[in-house]
This record gives sequence, structure tokens and C-alpha cells, in this order.
Amino acid sequence: MTAPQPSPPAGGQPARVLLVDDHPIVRQGLAQLLEQEDDLIVCGEADNALSALEAIDALKPDIAIVDIRLKGINGIELIKKIKSRLSELPVLVMSMHDESLYAERALRAGARGYIMKEEATDKMLIAVRKVMQGEIYLSEGMVSRILHRLADGKSETDSPLDRLSDRELEVFQLIGEGLATRQIAERLTVSVKTIESYRAHIKEKLELSTSTEVMHQAVQWVQNGGALGLKGE
Repeated sequence: MTAPQPSPPAGGQPARVLLVDDHPIVRQGLAQLLEQEDDLIVCGEADNALSALEAIDALKPDIAIVDIRLKGINGIELIKKIKSRLSELPVLVMSMHDESLYAERALRAGARGYIMKEEATDKMLIAVRKVMQGEIYLSEGMVSRILHRLADGKSETDSPLDRLSDRELEVFQLIGEGLATRQIAERLTVSVKTIESYRAHIKEKLELSTSTEVMHQAVQWVQNGGALGLKGE
């Protein structure tokens, strides 16, 4: 399949792409892919949210490709900050996390598309170009899931995890990946007390009795790719 060509930026120059990912190898691979295309050029890279915001101000990209998982401020929060400062800049999320977990949250934050890192090369280019054209990019499966829910008259999914804020969901996932409270605090560059507060909120919102139950459900959720044994599932 041939990826659709976007309308070129003013002056007929290649579209300038900013890459935001905390893995240098991922950035390198994506840069090599994009720069094989005549209509795309990587104008800069960033490995965290602060650097990304500075790069946006300095480089004026035409599109930003952002990973969900970043140290400190995560991709979802970064998108919100981008949209508050430069609402017209299109953002495409590229993530290792299944889109059923984060795609709608990313769109609500202001992203224009969501693609898995494992997607084929042609789909990556299609996603970039569709977002550049002002369209939304999601996989056919995710679009179908959303449309079926709307057809059934549901504005949200039935998952109890919808009760969690974006940050709380991130903490829940890190708990499920086996990180201790201090490790999570270091990764997100916040205090241990802040993470303890998030854990307390998670326990309350998911109607769990103990921290052990929170850990058990988080591990189960990560291992099962998003399935929980909670009320509402």
C-alpha cells in the first residue's frame, strides 16, 4: 500500500518532524525510516518532556511523534502541555503499549493519532501523513471498537480503570511491572509521598481493600494485556 502524500508545508519544503522518545535506538530507527521519504525530514529529537517543549519552541516542527513512556512527565501530560502552548501542532503517539489501553486517553489529551511501535513501516508512514493532513489515525480494530461502543450508547468503556487519572493509570502499570514505590518515584521524578498518594487513590477508585490487592490486580492487568478481575469488567 502506498502511503498518501500530505500537503507540503509552506514553501514546498519537507515536513519537519520532532521525535520524542527516551530510547536512542528507537529514535535512530524512526529517523532513518522518515528521512528516506522526500516529503519528511527529522528536525530534532528529545528524550523527555522538558527537552521536547524546548525543541518545539526552538525548531517549530510541523508534527511531533511522541512516546507514552517518558521519564518524569509522561507522553499524555506532554501532549496536554503542547496543546496548551501550540494547539495547531499535530501530535502522533507511537507507543509499545496496546492502543486499547491508551489511545482514547491520548486523543482526549489532544493527539491526532496512535500507532504501535511494532506496526509495519508502511503503516507508520500512513499514520504520519494522515495526521499531517489533519485526519485522525487509529488502527481499524480500534476504530471499530469505538464505533461499536457509541452504537451501543456508551460514552465510555466498562473498565474500572477509566476511573483513574492518566497519572494514576501510569503508576498502576508500573506497579504491575513489579516496580516498588521508591523505584516508581525515581522513574517519574516525584517524591515517594506523591506515589503513596497515587496508590491510595488507586485503591479507593478501584474499590480494593489493601495495597496487596492493588499489586495483585496491577500485575494481572499487565500480564493479561488489559484485563482485570474487578467489578465492571
